[in-house]
Amino acid sequence: MALEDCAFTSRPESLSLPVVEKGEGLVEEVTEVTASIGVFDVSEDLGHVVTTDTAQPSVNRSWKSKLAERQANAASEEYVKKLPRVVEKERGRFGWAKRRKTQRYVEKNGRCNVSHGNMRETYRYLTDIFTTLVDLNWRCSLFVFVMAYAITWLFFGAIWYLIAYLRGDLDHLEDETWTPCVNNVNGFISAFLFSIETETTIGYGHRVITDQCPVGTMLLLLQAILGSMVNAFMVGCMFVKISQPNKRAETLVFSKNAVISLRDDRLCLMFRVGDLRSSHIVGANMRAKLIKSKQTQEGEFIPLDQTDISVGFETGDDRLFLVSPLVISHEIDCRSPFWDMSQGQLEKDDFEMVVILEGMVEATGMTCQARSSYLADEVQWGHRFSPMMSLAEGFFDIDYGAFHQTFEVDTPSCSAHELSLAAARLEAHLYWSISSKLDEEKWEGSSLTNQSGKQLDNGKGGVVGPVSFIVGEITGIEEQTGPGELNGSVTTDQSESEA
Repeated sequence: MALEDCAFTSRPESLSLPVVEKGEGLVEEVTEVTASIGVFDVSEDLGHVVTTDTAQPSVNRSWKSKLAERQANAASEEYVKKLPRVVEKERGRFGWAKRRKTQRYVEKNGRCNVSHGNMRETYRYLTDIFTTLVDLNWRCSLFVFVMAYAITWLFFGAIWYLIAYLRGDLDHLEDETWTPCVNNVNGFISAFLFSIETETTIGYGHRVITDQCPVGTMLLLLQAILGSMVNAFMVGCMFVKISQPNKRAETLVFSKNAVISLRDDRLCLMFRVGDLRSSHIVGANMRAKLIKSKQTQEGEFIPLDQTDISVGFETGDDRLFLVSPLVISHEIDCRSPFWDMSQGQLEKDDFEMVVILEGMVEATGMTCQARSSYLADEVQWGHRFSPMMSLAEGFFDIDYGAFHQTFEVDTPSCSAHELSLAAARLEAHLYWSISSKLDEEKWEGSSLTNQSGKQLDNGKGGVVGPVSFIVGEITGIEEQTGPGELNGSVTTDQSESEA
């Protein structure tokens, strides 16, 4: 119990000041702490801060009293400042409880959050240089594209300039009788321009090669061939990079949350997927994976273990006709990894469900893949997706404003395993209760018939007296013939009652 803002009429013994010995006598060392309100004294017995409202006269205060007052005020300010800091650290910025952030394996936009490091065999990237160039980002791709042409132009331009220099064409620029290797090449700039005209097949006609230079003819053929190869390689890389269907996946949307509710008296995990474009995805196929670390019975720890989640592979429901938004359902049965998961366990569990939609783009014929993921806190128990399709005049209207909306429904908080056990017990109870009532009516009718008759013939000349039954059980049999045995009818009835 806090003792703040309490006033004492007399100072208790626990708050008495220490007595020190000075010289021969005992002198009480009194530290006068003066304040208008909120003077703090620390009690060793109480173990916490006590405030008093008793005001002390501030006459003839020594430097010791002033120092003690400053220390007391500083201590009180530090104590008060510590309280909100502790709350802010525990509760968060706005007073909400902080939730441990879970690292995603796949982001909501489909990007895989994996970084490859310490790769020593980097030469493998050069063995597949085309795919390496296609996988580069646009900044690096444009840089490689420009540098590929610039280097080849400069390289062959330098060779043309070297040929002109070695043949002496630069020394006979004004000699009209001299036949150069390339006309009108009078320096490196003109040789560089001739290299560009040759490789790009522009042919302005001002700089042309003559027939007096066989080395230049061979170089012209080599540059034409290499230039065509560079054009095919770089244009092909840019074309593949531009036509990649990665951006097509931007118009394939997944719901922000997944839901768990009942469908046909069975718990189902559901999420919604839709296509925003009018051009459809041909042969759309849906898959789902559960990403969760586990430990085997032998003690081996498997980080980020992947488990298949059935979304209708056995029945063909995973093959979608994605014309309008669809709700993908996973029935939680005995083969499901969520078989023993209840609502309480869902709030404490830590997993990630990755959903993958694959299909072929109708316009380009290229395969497209869209990915997303759901964490445990993004799965809403006891919710269902809001309907978003309505019948308009001549067509079906889709309201994408309700794509992510859900509403609560009555859903049991137990796991699917417990729900199936309860349903099995209820079914067994109904079965045995109905069968017992039918047996009771049957045996009551047979007992009345047997009691109304006089005697029954056992088929062997012997006579068996009347038999009484109580709900399928034989209570007594009176034999009138000594060596006679039970007849077949009574034996059959007894076996039926035992069954």
